[in-house]
Amino acid sequence: MDTRRAFLNKTMAGALGMTALQQLMGKGVISPLHHKPTAKRVIFLYQAGGPSHLETFDYKPRLAEMHLKPMPDSFTKGQQIAQLQGKPLICYGPQLGFKKFGKSGQEMCELFPHMGSVADELCIIRSMWGEQINHDPAHTLMNTGSILAGRPSMGSWVLYGLGAETQDLPGYVVLMSAGRGGQMQPIAARQWSAGILPSKLQGVKLNSIGDPVLYIKNPAGLSGELQKESIDAVGALNQAAYKELRDPEILTRVSQYEMAFRMQTSVPGLMDMSKEPKSVLEDYGAVPGDGSFASNCLLARKLAESGVRFIQLYHRDWDHHGGVKANVALKAEEVDRPTAALIRDLKQRGMLDDTLVVWGGEFGRTPMSQGGDGRDHHIKGFSYMMAGGGIRGGMEYGNTDELGYAAVEKPVSVHDFHATMLHVLGIDHLRMTVKFQGLDARLTGISGEVVKDILV
Repeated sequence: MDTRRAFLNKTMAGALGMTALQQLMGKGVISPLHHKPTAKRVIFLYQAGGPSHLETFDYKPRLAEMHLKPMPDSFTKGQQIAQLQGKPLICYGPQLGFKKFGKSGQEMCELFPHMGSVADELCIIRSMWGEQINHDPAHTLMNTGSILAGRPSMGSWVLYGLGAETQDLPGYVVLMSAGRGGQMQPIAARQWSAGILPSKLQGVKLNSIGDPVLYIKNPAGLSGELQKESIDAVGALNQAAYKELRDPEILTRVSQYEMAFRMQTSVPGLMDMSKEPKSVLEDYGAVPGDGSFASNCLLARKLAESGVRFIQLYHRDWDHHGGVKANVALKAEEVDRPTAALIRDLKQRGMLDDTLVVWGGEFGRTPMSQGGDGRDHHIKGFSYMMAGGGIRGGMEYGNTDELGYAAVEKPVSVHDFHATMLHVLGIDHLRMTVKFQGLDARLTGISGEVVKDILV
């Protein structure tokens, strides 16, 4: 059996072995790039739980007129409606006011004045739609392009294609924060998994409070020199094992040991915000060490400056089955200022042009109430915001119908979104594949088109 396993490992080493070797050298598999990129990195401000497009970016005056009246059957007949199935469907009008911002006149909720102040940098897509109506599978689809667990996350695909810009930090970093309001839905670590790709490409979660990484400090009595000797010895043993077995995961193990050692020096200083100018902290609304979305936005800028390729911030508590008006107000307090500060900070540093910033969640919310003052999960139409990285600013793209129920004008699927993200990074989504179970697997599955109208 051991001989057979060794034979299989050697014969399977081919493409994945080369990928692992390229990743050890910080190189991606797409070289040269398929076309000239407009972005080098991605900062994804993921609003977990499903923000209501009707209280953020998509004002519907007709829905306001229909408030507390029956939802017309013509909109919903035969449709999948999460927890409202079989119940009377009552229209629930927009609960917050909207106004126009910027020279472009972008229409947004009035509780987002800071994001409104950078409206001319924003592209608001009002015609997103998804396929999965429950949180976990919807997260999986948005993060991996598949409803099947175990597929690579979008950050892993980006790192696979482009490689890393830094050898002292992970190429894909995840930060998490939780605020007030809504339900605290869990976020599984497999949402940033490398799946079928080498495990070196998975996202690395950094803690926003306390030590940024577990065991980043040496135990008492262990010097840096002694630890380096230990890592070198383990590395030599792993290299010997690789020569025998040709298992690419061994190369990943070597690389991760070395990366962990380098992170002991690079990460603590990077995560320390105490030396940031007071004006910068105030602009973001950040308090060093508080683990807030504001602090994570500032850390995202620092990570981007340091060469991290894909940075994903999960901000939770957007699941507003009740109290949508009060809870969106709470969320606006948490995300409005730092989101705008990040975009403005990147622009001032000359980084917005080559940094794609994305803001959105796994789905939207229904135009109908749940028998009270909240909204159910909704996949037929919702909003996303993009900025920088070759995306046209000051524009609105697509639209939902008059009640905000379904994307009817220029609909954008999750696969279209992924294809567009890869495009600005210089990658043709049809050509970046990896063999899996005899098929060419890719982030966009068997569909997806670049949304060319939003590109500069």
